[in-house]
Amino acid sequence: MNGQPTPARVALKWGLILGIALIVYSLALFLTDNVGNTGLGFISYALSIGGIILAMREFRTLNGGYMSYGEGLTVGTLTSGISGLLSSLFSTFYTTVIDTGVMERMADQTREKLEESGVSDEVIEQQMEFVKMFQSPGLLFVFGVIGSIVLGLIFSLIIAAFMKKTKENPF
Repeated sequence: MNGQPTPARVALKWGLILGIALIVYSLALFLTDNVGNTGLGFISYALSIGGIILAMREFRTLNGGYMSYGEGLTVGTLTSGISGLLSSLFSTFYTTVIDTGVMERMADQTREKLEESGVSDEVIEQQMEFVKMFQSPGLLFVFGVIGSIVLGLIFSLIIAAFMKKTKENPF
């Protein structure tokens, strides 16, 4: 081994750390019945951004202070994918084994919000069918992982642009 850091190794470390942080945060949301709270949902974005920044910073440090844009993008997206896999596994396990009523409470909250906004009963029923369709554990898991990767890619596109530092070519 040549001692060069690999994006995958750094991403695995920080993906696990970020995944555990997101699991703890999700557990707090589940236990306080704040899963549907969009204001608190932004905290998970902040955690993800922080994890991506720390992963890129470590990679750049281990790489002699240099990181290309592509390397940063790889580190950030992989970190998000790994953390998304872990947190989605936990959320699926929690909602199917530990507290099976979470999804029903979320659907009830959605119905209440729609009723408060003055939407017709016909539209509410259509929306509720749509909500129920996407509450299956398999779809929740798949969309959780895909959503984490897509958000991680978007965050990484921006963060890598600021954190990249390429070697100067003397020629």
